[in-house]
Amino acid sequence: MRKLLHALAVGVVGAGIAHIVILLLVPSFSERDAWSRLAMVAGPNKVVRLDADIGGTPVVKALDPSFFEAACRFDLSEGVVRIDNAGKVPYWSASVYDRGGENIYSFNDRTATDGSLDFVVVTPAQMIELRKDLPQEFEKSIFVETPIDEGIVVVRAFVPDESWKPTVSRFLDGINCEMQ
Repeated sequence: MRKLLHALAVGVVGAGIAHIVILLLVPSFSERDAWSRLAMVAGPNKVVRLDADIGGTPVVKALDPSFFEAACRFDLSEGVVRIDNAGKVPYWSASVYDRGGENIYSFNDRTATDGSLDFVVVTPAQMIELRKDLPQEFEKSIFVETPIDEGIVVVRAFVPDESWKPTVSRFLDGINCEMQ
């Protein structure tokens, strides 16, 4: 019985120490989230390549080597953000994340009328104003209404084989992420 109590006491003390160490390490990890790493590389509305094809260490670790990725931080406090590109690739998908990395909205090229990357990120209040007088350049755009003011847009493009790498790279390099 004495050995059992000793083992339980050692386990409780060890668990307590582990929890304290983890709590002390949280600030160092939270400063290196995707938002912070993108902010160190580029300002708002600047497209940043995330894949290893660009050389060097990727800003955010890619999950699938068959996809190349680009990201853009945005701030809707001064207007809507339009993400577009006239190029074509076999498949693309786009996701909108909040600052904490929670996925707010996702869609792909099958959602677009002609498969083109063209969408506008807006707040609900901005959407009401846009509906009153829709600008002509937004007629074919997909509207992503979000409850957030700041976030990250990530565009992923599929690379079927080696021959597609230059085309997909040009597609991602040609993405516009502009305040409108």
